[in-house]
Amino acid sequence: MTLAAAPDLAGATQLAAATNENLANLSNTLIYSAMAVYTLAFFAYIAEWLLGSRSKVGRTAAALTAGDDAKDAKGSKGAPAVTVQNAGGTAVLERPEVVTRAVAGARDVPDGPGAHGGDEQGDLYGRIAVSLTALAFLIAFGGVLARALSVQRAPWGNMYEFNITFSTVAVGVYLSLLAMKKNVRWMGLFLTTTVLLDLGLAVTVLYTASDQLVPALHSYWLYIHVSTAIFCGAVFYVGAVGTILYLFKDSYENKLVSGGRPGRFATSVLERLPSSASLDKFSYRVNAAVFPLWTFTIIAGAIWAGDAWGRYWGWDPKETWSFITWVVYAGYLHARATAGWKGRKAAYIALIAFACWLFNYYGVNIFVSGKHSYADVG
Repeated sequence: MTLAAAPDLAGATQLAAATNENLANLSNTLIYSAMAVYTLAFFAYIAEWLLGSRSKVGRTAAALTAGDDAKDAKGSKGAPAVTVQNAGGTAVLERPEVVTRAVAGARDVPDGPGAHGGDEQGDLYGRIAVSLTALAFLIAFGGVLARALSVQRAPWGNMYEFNITFSTVAVGVYLSLLAMKKNVRWMGLFLTTTVLLDLGLAVTVLYTASDQLVPALHSYWLYIHVSTAIFCGAVFYVGAVGTILYLFKDSYENKLVSGGRPGRFATSVLERLPSSASLDKFSYRVNAAVFPLWTFTIIAGAIWAGDAWGRYWGWDPKETWSFITWVVYAGYLHARATAGWKGRKAAYIALIAFACWLFNYYGVNIFVSGKHSYADVG
């Protein structure tokens, strides 16, 4: 790794500091153990989806097809039927109960019963899956901590350490939402799948032996700037999962509204998820809540750059893509506040924003040279 300036004596001493190999090996063992438990959790989530009752789903279809008995009385534009009854010579107008559209791209339909489908057996497997996820989180957290203790520093000096920390924080966000009684257990299967992929990438392609930091990273700003960046990424990830599922659920609801018949698999899976309106609201709130922290992350990075390189901003690739990510997320939040950009249009912007974050996280670190090139891949 090339640095702009030669390390000073203190930096050279820190680089020469011994690595505790026992703790480093313990960290590796814990990460592999966490992967094994995440795999068990993955299968438990699968069992929750497969063994959950299918007889208790269908709420979306029931809500969106309400008033079918009065279809013959509707006009060409789908106006609600009006029935006229005589009551003592007075005309009484009775309108059937209809489902009203909320904002663009959302409807007033009930949330699905969850992955377990309202079934006791499915719910049992879901609880087992959450317990295994919590256990794997604790083991992975121990792996990250052991990695830090092995070199007496923050475990964010290379891409391997970023990955194991990022996946651990993402699971921590998920478990925190569950602890706050938020209905997000439907995310468990998608979460464990991507966490296993992330850790698999970390222990193979991105693995780097435990070592000391390069001199440029020796700063208390490492604890502030990098930790907030990882946390923001984990929350943005949760929001992106909600956005993707929103798009699927919205398409499913649109098909029902147009009189189509979704496939059996789509019905079995998508009927159990929250409504598209709930998923849309969830994703928006998650992204909006963490956006100010992402703003602080960029500001903190600029202050650190001023201390380390004598300038606050130099359009380094990492700085540039961090700013691009900020602009796109800001555009998403602005779009949500604009009447014509709710629903699917805003969702596409949110996914573009998360794609920018992913490129900043992986692409810039691995493929682009710059002052932030600390990936140490291989």
